[in-house]
Amino acid sequence: MKTQKSSLEFSHFPVMLSEIIDLSSPSKGGLFVDCTFGGGNYSKALLKFPNTKVIAIDRDKNVLSIAQQLKKKFHNRFEFYNLKFSQLDTILNNDVDTIIFDLGLSSIQLNNLERGFSFKSKDKLDMRMGLSDRSAQDVINNYSETQLKQIIKIFGEEKEASKIAKNIVKTRLKKKITRADELVKIIERSKKKTFSHKINPSTKTFQAIRIFVNKEISELINGIINATRFLKPGGKILVVSFHSIEDKIIKYFFRNYSKNKSKPSRYLPDNNNDNEVLFENYTNLTIKPNSSEILKNNPSRSAKLRFAIRSKNDFLYPNSLVQKFNNYLNIEAFNV
Repeated sequence: MKTQKSSLEFSHFPVMLSEIIDLSSPSKGGLFVDCTFGGGNYSKALLKFPNTKVIAIDRDKNVLSIAQQLKKKFHNRFEFYNLKFSQLDTILNNDVDTIIFDLGLSSIQLNNLERGFSFKSKDKLDMRMGLSDRSAQDVINNYSETQLKQIIKIFGEEKEASKIAKNIVKTRLKKKITRADELVKIIERSKKKTFSHKINPSTKTFQAIRIFVNKEISELINGIINATRFLKPGGKILVVSFHSIEDKIIKYFFRNYSKNKSKPSRYLPDNNNDNEVLFENYTNLTIKPNSSEILKNNPSRSAKLRFAIRSKNDFLYPNSLVQKFNNYLNIEAFNV
């Protein structure tokens, strides 16, 4: 008798599942880490191969019921932890074959309108993925106009961030902003009326607030550093990203810590400092969903998959990665 799927599982579409599995090579067996468990689809696909073991994490406790079902079926081969990326080092050892990240907002979270992630929601402004202290409501009602402008401009890449921030502050002086649809009205009032048909006018601001609330940039940077620390030589790190900030971070990390790192100038000597090599030759290949997947799951259209292979070198903390994106980390430091 087949196990009945929960509504949570039905509401989640795994992005580029076949490509992830092909790159992970689970037919060879080994230890795999699913860093964004969600509906559990990557983990389930990996566990179909008999010699695999999967450790999954997710900061969202709402997926616990799915994880418990998988634990019953694969009790010796599956473990789940309610953790953030920055806590990976508390559960891993140096024996991991593949680590997978599927970044951003899951369809499980987006489709639950009570959580306030969607601009279609009429419920409270929350946007917490899990293990976060401040909600979107806290940020919108308590942060200064300057701080709100920086958050919306930098994390949302929103050109009209200044006007949106100003109107948020004006509105909250009269009445506390508590619902997602109230924020939508403020954004629409602030934007020029030449809205693009391809993107809702609230998309960028909602993305920015969500990233800030969940400290997604610092969690990503800490996550990929932790992942690299615990990969075996020859092990793979796979990352699916959905917006340009994430992709810039991944691309920089993989390219600048690989054996074939390009020189900043052709007149400089070759960089033979093997201590800084964390990955084998990086191809800079970006894999995108095919047209049939996009038809089934339209949000996947913006997804990019990159992967890198761990070198044999000892782990060295990648200081330049943190320095390169310190402007984002400084903004997230408002959230303390």
